[in-house]
Amino acid sequence: MSRRDAEVAEELYFPLNMPLNAAIARTCINPFWGVELTGWGYYLNRTWLRIHDDLHATSLVVSNGDNRLVIVSLDLMVIGAEFTREVRRQITAATNIPATNILVCCQHTHNSPASQGLLGVGDVDREYEAFAARQAATSAIMAFRELQPARLSAATTTRDGLTYNRTRANGPIDPTLTTLCVDRIDGSTLAFVVGYQGHPTVATVLRPRDVSRDVPGEVCDRLETAFPGSLAIYLQGACGDVNIHPHFTTPERCHEPAEAIANAAIASLTSAEELEATPLGATSNVVRLPTRRWTRDEIEFDRGEALRRLRDRDTNGWRETIGRAMTNRPDDMVTRHGGDEWKAVEAMCRFNIAWTDLMLRDLDQRPEWLETEVQALRIGEFGIAANSSEFFSNFALDLRDQSPVRHLALACYANGRIGYIPDAHDIERKTYAAYQSPKYCNQFPFTEDTGPTMVQAMREALSVNGIRPSTAE
Repeated sequence: MSRRDAEVAEELYFPLNMPLNAAIARTCINPFWGVELTGWGYYLNRTWLRIHDDLHATSLVVSNGDNRLVIVSLDLMVIGAEFTREVRRQITAATNIPATNILVCCQHTHNSPASQGLLGVGDVDREYEAFAARQAATSAIMAFRELQPARLSAATTTRDGLTYNRTRANGPIDPTLTTLCVDRIDGSTLAFVVGYQGHPTVATVLRPRDVSRDVPGEVCDRLETAFPGSLAIYLQGACGDVNIHPHFTTPERCHEPAEAIANAAIASLTSAEELEATPLGATSNVVRLPTRRWTRDEIEFDRGEALRRLRDRDTNGWRETIGRAMTNRPDDMVTRHGGDEWKAVEAMCRFNIAWTDLMLRDLDQRPEWLETEVQALRIGEFGIAANSSEFFSNFALDLRDQSPVRHLALACYANGRIGYIPDAHDIERKTYAAYQSPKYCNQFPFTEDTGPTMVQAMREALSVNGIRPSTAE
């Protein structure tokens, strides 16, 4: 290739002076009466009683003329791969935006329903699931039809003191707060995307039967109040081993985390970096994650204990066996079942019968790996790395150390649902995340190699398919 040909190719790859356009739109996805809220315990039949604050599907579309990106954020607990495919199908049919350029994620509030739920912790209502998918697609299509000239900027800061590692004392957390700001040409703010990480269970403790977006929703509310005419999206990061501090789960202090996150995001804008229109693009790859097959002894132990306790109505020593394996805090399970100890034990036994029934159908035929999507979006020096897991902090910190972009947000709980990816500490100890999560996801357990494999796949996704890594030092 001649020097001139190379210059032309570079201009085609990175077109000069390309304008940015953007739009954001929102729809309501409140559940129908009788739909269960997901998480928090086994067979609770936690149907909602009140709408504390509306659930939304919010979509941001960004275009540089040659390429378009879509971020669809839902106020749901988890979403499934089939749900994601349906949302993408509807958006693509109306806009011609390819599926690889559409990120579908949720912020993991435990005061909402789920798509492709978790065994025993909230039934999925198929009519509601279809409704939520259509509303999600509608929000993206509405945004696509309202594209307008925009300026984008990104900022990165940290916010400590709000979260803690729930798996070990003084364990790692990721305090990074990443903000994407979208301004109209007249200088007014159109949209925010804020990425932070912490299990949103404040509302679950205070109002377990209320529909609520929890802390992420309040962050968005505060930003939208501070910047009238804007809408905000919250991206849930690596919170697999991280919770909002329990001292915030009181009526007096429950608003502090959202206030702190929103204020930190606003403060960071004073040093925000304006983003170029190129590179702008996305990539989606399938990564094969290593797992290890359940042993017959493990399956028979859970099944045998469940059958024995159900037969004898036995509650002796359950906290050290079935309770230790199935929940982080066994006594909380009793409280959530109205203080009835046998009801809590019966629910856990019922779960163990159900998961072993599923696993025994094809235990020896399943491959010892799990394939899942990894996606990356890039707008200049701002990037989003997405996967379908409840990611642990160590892996998020490793990815940030290797990131080819200056401003990186993580979108976990994205494009599907594969449960926790724990680190070696939890795998060795057979904790809830390492040993129970694969059961309610109907999967094999992950291994010590799973997390590093995912980090590498996410790093590669940020750097391929026309999304070139940063050349900055």
